[in-house]
Amino acid sequence: MSEQALAIPRKRVRSVSFLQSTFARLLRYTLVRGVTIFITVVIGVYLTVMIANMGGYVDQIRKGEIRENIAIQVINDPAYRSLSADAKRQLIEERVRLEEKRLGLDQPFLIRSFRFLENALTLRLGFAQLMNSNSGSRQVRLILLERLPATLLLFGTENLFLFFLSLFIALMLSRQYGSLWDRLFVVLSPTSSAPGWFYGLFLILIFAGWLRILPFGDLVDAPPPQTPLLYALSVAKHMILPIMALTLSAIFLSVYSWRTFFLIYSSEDYVELAKAKGLSGRTIERRYILRPTLPTIVTNFLLTVIGLWTGAPIFETVFNWPGLGRTLYQAVGLFDVPVIVGSTVIFAYLLAITVFLLDIIYAILDPRVRVSA
Repeated sequence: MSEQALAIPRKRVRSVSFLQSTFARLLRYTLVRGVTIFITVVIGVYLTVMIANMGGYVDQIRKGEIRENIAIQVINDPAYRSLSADAKRQLIEERVRLEEKRLGLDQPFLIRSFRFLENALTLRLGFAQLMNSNSGSRQVRLILLERLPATLLLFGTENLFLFFLSLFIALMLSRQYGSLWDRLFVVLSPTSSAPGWFYGLFLILIFAGWLRILPFGDLVDAPPPQTPLLYALSVAKHMILPIMALTLSAIFLSVYSWRTFFLIYSSEDYVELAKAKGLSGRTIERRYILRPTLPTIVTNFLLTVIGLWTGAPIFETVFNWPGLGRTLYQAVGLFDVPVIVGSTVIFAYLLAITVFLLDIIYAILDPRVRVSA
């Protein structure tokens, strides 16, 4: 057999061996990353359980509330007025013991914290202690799902609008370095240090309180319009001030950051070489500026989308917006641990999945990224 004929099977063997090696490294890398991210989620959720329960102090608060409520019921019940003080005390202690056993408060908090962790990780979010959904249910799942659409509508619209607007303006300013508009955005970038609710207060004062052309807050007019079109227009009108406030609080810093990022890539040697070859500005931006920055753009975009879940507690409270942020703010004030933990767990899972997928997306978008063995 000739040497050329033997070379073909050898190439095939080497190709199959390379694919098997690459698949093994990819599988090993995926497993390691998955286990690492899962351990991080477990630690984060457990810390949330401990903080939300204040290390077990919330149990003491609940025990005190149980004892107080039962004592009031026994003292005010006409059926027990003839009982002696000792008999009433024994009755109160017995009812307190049964109620604490029913709620699991008779067990040490350390044991209960691991049960909280197990339920949270398996998405058995349970029932809220004090909060209710609009339908009257205390299921944490229903409470969160009821508030989710309002948060996604407001923050989804605003964040996507801000993201693409910032990219467009930043790319435009990177072509006009040192112009009046470029200097203006650089000068105004420190204004983004103020949060959105800070600007919201002024906008409410001007447009709702003084000019009276926009509503103070809430999701829709009261009473809500009956037809779908009028209802949608009412919601859009109520979204104007919140979107204006969030945009004002972030637009200048966001544009400044992306503009600086694009300028760094615009000064690379391969960009100068492309200019020397006579390529058009649009082609250079698309191939040599946007393409290398695509992983960072995708990262910011995905983290922005996942960040929609949390809402903004103070911001939604200022605008009386019935979203997840306001719900979380109310849950913290009421020490409603299941609602706090449930919201955090969902966000932790979404963030972990995003980080995991980003590693794969990096390898696809950026040929410089390699999966290590």
